[in-house]
Amino acid sequence: MDLEEAFQLVGEFGSYQKQMVLVLVLLQVYMACQSMLIVLIGAIPEYHIEQGDHSNYEELIKHVTFTEDVNSIVTEWFLLKQQAYKVSLAGSLFFAGVLIGNVFFGPLSDKIGRKPVFLTALFFEVVFGYATAFAPSYEVFALSRLLVGLMNGGMSLVCFVLTQEYVGKAYWAMTGTLTNMTFAVGIALFGILGYYIRPWRTLATTANSPGVLFFLLCVTLPESPRWLYSRGYTEKAEEVLQYIAVRNGNSNAAAKVKLRMCPGSVKTGNQGNNGPGFLDLFTHTVLRWRTVVLMYVWYSCSLVYYGLTMNASEDSGNRYFSVAMYGLVELPAYPLCIYFINKQWAGRRKTMASFLALAGLSCLCTMLVPVNAGALFNATSLALLGKLLVSAAFNIVYVYTTELYPTAVRNAGLGVCSMSCRVGGILAPFVPSMRELHTSMPFLVFCLSGISAGCLGLLLPETLNKPVTETLDELSSHAYHRIVETKMLYIMMEMEEGELQWEQPEAFVSHELWRRFQLVLREADFWNAAITDVV
Repeated sequence: MDLEEAFQLVGEFGSYQKQMVLVLVLLQVYMACQSMLIVLIGAIPEYHIEQGDHSNYEELIKHVTFTEDVNSIVTEWFLLKQQAYKVSLAGSLFFAGVLIGNVFFGPLSDKIGRKPVFLTALFFEVVFGYATAFAPSYEVFALSRLLVGLMNGGMSLVCFVLTQEYVGKAYWAMTGTLTNMTFAVGIALFGILGYYIRPWRTLATTANSPGVLFFLLCVTLPESPRWLYSRGYTEKAEEVLQYIAVRNGNSNAAAKVKLRMCPGSVKTGNQGNNGPGFLDLFTHTVLRWRTVVLMYVWYSCSLVYYGLTMNASEDSGNRYFSVAMYGLVELPAYPLCIYFINKQWAGRRKTMASFLALAGLSCLCTMLVPVNAGALFNATSLALLGKLLVSAAFNIVYVYTTELYPTAVRNAGLGVCSMSCRVGGILAPFVPSMRELHTSMPFLVFCLSGISAGCLGLLLPETLNKPVTETLDELSSHAYHRIVETKMLYIMMEMEEGELQWEQPEAFVSHELWRRFQLVLREADFWNAAITDVV
């Protein structure tokens, strides 16, 4: 049997798989706190400078008086005036670390396995997180944020992939959506946590401490059976699936799990070949342009998403409430995603492109309405709407990307896309500061990014109801792309010869496969003709 048949046998989303996914999904709260940390601990309070000698910076800070009760890195190290850029720099260093982590850990997890890379990155992220909280100087603080980002980039990427690869493909959209939804909840919880814990060192320590618990829980997780299968470790993949079956309470199915060797896997191919890797994303005919388009889409999603979120700290009013609202506003986006991406007339591609374009248009409208805190329809509400829409697009692009890449290079593909995503994250802290040029400039950048990414996203293929590719050979195989259509034509030929009854398709294929064949018929525009022939 192949891997999907094995998952159907042991359970696509059994009780043990739910436990594993729950741990990985809740881990998103910890990652959200680390990603948004600089928004609150780098808050700039109101202050005034007394008259006196301002000939140098040392003399200037002696005359600074903070008029707002805020404890942050700004108040501790006086990051004002010519030193104010260091706050945005710390945020950008985090995302620079995430970028490096994506590039390094993504392909590495495709080579040596998901679990060792995931646990190593999580362990050191917790260690460097405490270094952030106890940093004696800004330089140590900035370095620790770079290292936390480095580990976060590797760990978060593998974490998302594991939530997909532990379950059957039918549940990929759900687990991916839950993962991103929990990240949004984490942002809101961080805003609430910051409201009650004002000292920045205490806040950083508290936000980092749950990582210890999650590390202990994740140690017991098994290796990804999909990765083992795609790399040719068939026996080990069988052992993991059997273990999952037993933990699911399906002991009888465990003895029946017998996988055939995955075609195109490392062990069945050229023994001198180390298997597919990073370079295949740009040298492979099918993957090359797919990767380029996805990189830009990820970049735009990140720039708009984090730019609007970090813009919350510069909004007038309660900054803690603003951060929480920018997290909570994402929640309605996820039910919309689950509804639209599973509809044949919408799918992944059209839904993602539509949400991106609408997010861009929302930011465009933000520039056209007056900033009026007392009105319901104002710039802030439109910015929140833009955050909701780009959150929906961001959620879809995660799920969509995992389906577009074969298992053999899935983490490498996600790593490259996430790398470009972090370029957007690096630039995001500086976009709100473009208000000094013009108040509408940040939203103009978000508008152009969203609309252009939505248009380019339409160039990608649809993946709804398409089989999962495990190797590059399957991705390149013409027969693989046409297998459903060929099977359907064969069925119709049998029907014309009277050997197969239309009312009993199960005589030839399974009910699920027959349902997919019907979808293909509708896509090929000969469904009506087939019905007419039978009648």
